Amino acid sequence: MRFDLTDLRLFLNVQETGSITAGAKRSHMTLASASERIRGMEDTLGVPLLLREPRGVEPTPAGRTLAHHARVVLAQMDRMRGELDHYGLGLKGLVRVLCNTTALSEYLPPVLGAFLKDHPRVSVDLEERLSHEIADALRAGACDIGVLADSADLHGLHTQTFRHDPLTLIVPPDHALADRQSVLLADVADQEFVGLVEGSALQEHIAHHARRGGKALSYRVRLRSFDAVCRMVGQGVGIAIVPRVAAARYGR
Repeated sequence: MRFDLTDLRLFLNVQETGSITAGAKRSHMTLASASERIRGMEDTLGVPLLLREPRGVEPTPAGRTLAHHARVVLAQMDRMRGELDHYGLGLKGLVRVLCNTTALSEYLPPVLGAFLKDHPRVSVDLEERLSHEIADALRAGACDIGVLADSADLHGLHTQTFRHDPLTLIVPPDHALADRQSVLLADVADQEFVGLVEGSALQEHIAHHARRGGKALSYRVRLRSFDAVCRMVGQGVGIAIVPRVAAARYGR
């Protein structure tokens, strides 16, 4: 299978416009050339990619799969060009950093802001991941620096403490646990939670520890920020686990 980037971009343009004619125009290509390229892709795969109808075209299941991968490939190419353009403009360094949810939302922004201001010729590629994924990426050489929880397997890594970041259970003021000084996850695992959105590194970290204890947490709602989570808990919707620094800030 040999598709070039022009083929992939053309197919996306056709799929997005719903017309080979419009897709060809967006791709700065003649209709005949565009039709020939799409036929060539279908012949190579041995399956139709488009359903041709009087009012336009619709992607087949194979076409939808191709469109998905085409977006991924083209986005990666655009990202590569962007990074290489930085070097053409005089960039001297690119640091790839993986971090967990709390580091990304609470601790890294002011640190990175000061660093980037003092080092104008350095760029930082920052991405949120689960702590155990960060450790694996560091060992594989897939990133330069990781900010992760010390509960992950740190074997083979050079580590240095960045911030002390304990997790805290937050509950409504009238909750039965409001006066407790400490609590185990196992003690509250059967209650209804407010959490961060699916895929959040912190939420996956908490769920992982719950599963180790044979529990599955139940969420009434998932939100995008610690502020929103704390507000929802304050309204009595459920309980939540957040970094202590966020709990202190939003305690009101």
